[in-house]
Amino acid sequence: MNAALPGGRGGIFAWCIERPVATLLLTFALVLLGAIAFPRLPVAPLPEADFPTIQVTANLPGASPETMASSVATPLEVQFSAIPGMTQMTSSSALGSTSLILQFTLDKNIDTAAQEVQAAINTATARLPQDMPSPPTWRKVNPADSPVLILTVSSEHMPANELSDYAETLLARQLSQIDGVGLVNITGQQRPAIRVQAQPDRLAALGLTLADLRLAIQQTSLNLAKGALYGESSVSTLATNDQLFHPEQYAQLIVSYRNGAPVQLKDVAKVISGAENAYVKAWSGAQQGLNLVIFRQPGANIVDTVDRVNDALPRLEEMLPATVNVSVLQDRTQTIRASLHEVELTLAIAVLLVIAVMALFLRQWSATLIVSAVLGVSLVASFAFMYVMGFSLNNLTLVAIVIAVGFVVDDAIVVVENIHRHLEAGDSRREAAMKGAREIGFTVVSISFSLVAAFIPLLFMGGVVGRLFKEFALTATSTILISVLVSLTLAPTLCALFMNAPGHDKEKKPGFGERLVAAYERLLDKALAHQRLMLGVFFLSTALAVVGYVLIPKGFFPVQDTGFVLGTSEAAADVSYPDMIAKHQALAEIIGADPAVRAFSHSVGVTGSNQTIANGRFWISLKDRGERDVSASEFIDRLRPKLAKVPGVVLYLRAGQDINLSSGPSRSQYQYVLKSNDGPALNLWTERLTERLKANPAFRDLSNDLQLGASVTRIEIDRKAAARFGLTTADVDQALYDAFGQRQISEFQTETNQYKVILELDARQRGRAESLNYFYLRSPLSGEMVPLAALANVQAPSTGPLSIAHDGLFPAANLSFNLAPGVALGDAVSILERTQRELGMPASISGTFQGAAQAFQSSLSSQPWLILAALVAVYIILGVLYESFVHPLTIISTLPPAGLGALALLWLWGQDFTIMGLIGVVLLIGIVKKNGILLIDFALDAQRNQGMSAEEAIHKACLTRFRPIIMTTLAALLGAVPLMLGAGAGAELRQPLGIAVVGGLLVSQALTLFTTPVIYLALERLFHRRPVEDLASATQSG
Repeated sequence: MNAALPGGRGGIFAWCIERPVATLLLTFALVLLGAIAFPRLPVAPLPEADFPTIQVTANLPGASPETMASSVATPLEVQFSAIPGMTQMTSSSALGSTSLILQFTLDKNIDTAAQEVQAAINTATARLPQDMPSPPTWRKVNPADSPVLILTVSSEHMPANELSDYAETLLARQLSQIDGVGLVNITGQQRPAIRVQAQPDRLAALGLTLADLRLAIQQTSLNLAKGALYGESSVSTLATNDQLFHPEQYAQLIVSYRNGAPVQLKDVAKVISGAENAYVKAWSGAQQGLNLVIFRQPGANIVDTVDRVNDALPRLEEMLPATVNVSVLQDRTQTIRASLHEVELTLAIAVLLVIAVMALFLRQWSATLIVSAVLGVSLVASFAFMYVMGFSLNNLTLVAIVIAVGFVVDDAIVVVENIHRHLEAGDSRREAAMKGAREIGFTVVSISFSLVAAFIPLLFMGGVVGRLFKEFALTATSTILISVLVSLTLAPTLCALFMNAPGHDKEKKPGFGERLVAAYERLLDKALAHQRLMLGVFFLSTALAVVGYVLIPKGFFPVQDTGFVLGTSEAAADVSYPDMIAKHQALAEIIGADPAVRAFSHSVGVTGSNQTIANGRFWISLKDRGERDVSASEFIDRLRPKLAKVPGVVLYLRAGQDINLSSGPSRSQYQYVLKSNDGPALNLWTERLTERLKANPAFRDLSNDLQLGASVTRIEIDRKAAARFGLTTADVDQALYDAFGQRQISEFQTETNQYKVILELDARQRGRAESLNYFYLRSPLSGEMVPLAALANVQAPSTGPLSIAHDGLFPAANLSFNLAPGVALGDAVSILERTQRELGMPASISGTFQGAAQAFQSSLSSQPWLILAALVAVYIILGVLYESFVHPLTIISTLPPAGLGALALLWLWGQDFTIMGLIGVVLLIGIVKKNGILLIDFALDAQRNQGMSAEEAIHKACLTRFRPIIMTTLAALLGAVPLMLGAGAGAELRQPLGIAVVGGLLVSQALTLFTTPVIYLALERLFHRRPVEDLASATQSG
């Protein structure tokens, strides 16, 4: 098929050959645009994949998990459930706090969602507890985006509350103003506060209650509007000393009078400068410290943002006391720079290997340089397209360009090789360029358009996976389309100007290419003589490909080694705060002693995403890859038995990933959620499922978040006795809240911040049930002091939940797990589902995967459809181009051996069939059918224009097209080899794709050079086609 392409007489290539100056200038313009765009492209580890997510936080210090779940979480959830476009709503309620995560569809505008969330909060406010210190707050979050920088702020001698104040007022606020910085979170923060620690025995002796202290403080320290004096000549603002700022000032407050003498606050309480939450502690290594977790703004260049932060740090450090140290715990740009450097190196190696292949086969520097010029122009010009589309330089877009090297060279090789063949036949440069381009133009378009068709299904992939691979598919597609244009314009022009005719060289012996063709011809003749055997080989390879797909272990994304490890510690639900600190320090000693660790920090208490004292967090930064002997996963395996020796606590570690699909904090990589409207049944079956799965060696670090063993001291109020004194249960609750709830009773403002005043019992009394015996309430009827013991009985401690989780509006339990080495996620999913069935879990309890496991399930169900869609798209494009229903079948017959090769090499390499392997298979659909197009296009032309029989035409096509087929296949294969063999940063993502492409090309090339001509002849016989008839006509008439 050699019809001229649109563009005037002779096609677009004729116009370019006749106008070389215009062609070269337009080409230069393309290169210039790409060169200008390249340094302006944002840099990121992966494409933008924003999940519209909002986190809502509500606090009521001292409230039990049950109170927070029923009185705070449920009213909010009822209102949130009416918001359109919400896909998931989860909540976790613990002592004094509730956190809700609201996820929306990917097409939901996050600003619109935020407005709807605020409206829902406003509606729910009337149903929330009135004594909440502040309304629920919300913030936009993106679970798929990790922090770009984590700084540790530490000091050996400075009190933790002062250190926190410096971190917030001087560092966090200044950093948040830097261009590109979106959010700065502080974990391990102990915000300064004034703590009033009441002594109940002294209060009782003076006939005072905690309510008296609360009201006295609230009415004495204020910051209200006072007005101004408007005189005839000036205006003077009124100011008073109504606000107190220091513990000494509060200590002198007069609470009441007894026998005419004032009772000051210091007479009945100790007033100290402390922290807003006394049960938070954090360390940077061995020193006390905290973390500044920095996120970027959506679309901001990560590298530029981190560079700007690092540039600002010396100036900010000068503002801090000399005893405060600021250091970098995690810098994502280090792995991003290393990963992108590896991809760029891979790209350079791929280009050099491809050029070497061309030099080997063409044996002419002019032809090699022409193809190299086409390659360079196409790759550089693709950066301009990426800039216009708003794409970034990341692992996937650069891998798309690496893979596209083979595609780009395919077009150029086919054109240049065909022109080179005409030069060998004795044509002049101009005649050879014109004839060669005209003959091969339709073939090049067919190859490229059908290749682009294979990418079309990727553009319609749903979820976050679709978001990630949209940039990949469009970058590869744009590079391919640009290469078509350049190959049909620049390549013929340069050939007409510079390509040397073979006759100009001295006569040479047959080269490597000629000897290879001769060897192939002998094997081809044997294949054509045994056509049934070759058909059997084809059908066998197809069957093996299907069986291989069913049997190969399947996963989601490969686990990356980003050099960062996250940890969640869990102790007994009733663990004390001092005991938890001791356990954490024991864990820290083990972690700090490992030679792979560069730095680490950890915290306990309610801070950041941590809601309970029984849990803590670790952030571990590993040394550069060249300085450690283990990967992140191997580091976790090495630490696991050592950490298990610390009694009373478990530390769950997971490798940090560039893409995080979990909507909330998780102990491990994968999550499974059970939910039911029957809470006790849910707890029972969750524990049964957990114990059964723990016994299965496929799972590591398996746990659930129930934590049902929290100690609960219950107080039974005698309502009748209380009523006799005019007291209510609310009065008792308020008194208990004053004593044990770290109640925020007042606040004061400075020029830089706002601070709380906290009321509580003296430290000696806070943890003892006997303290309740010192409690007195004042009767509103008689004014007499009534001991709490006369109104209530303290029960023996029982147990209850440390936290309560909801999924939607139902109680839920979260199971988290990692996988044992060699276990695929697909196998683990099957084991979990089978175990649940074997246990006979009641239908009232439903289970769903979340995060990466949920995305894996979704992608697994869509994988066959994605492959089928790519095949259908290619078939349609080929059918349209050839005006035939049958020719595309011959071309697509090249695909099953490629699939077999991809799966086989992945299996031999010990790789799961992940999303990256799937993309490799989709790429193969576009790559390997090129062989069929080259053969079929030539054979049809030979039958139609030269009167050859089908046997003669396909035989000649195989021999004539053998060299460009081998060259283009080797170019694509060698372009993928660096991906397959790469071992640097980010190699975990690139390697499966490279393995799939290399394996597919090896097997496909070995088989399709012999099976494709046999299938072509079989279809000819099947449709009884005469040698010179068009197969489409035969199909239509028959």
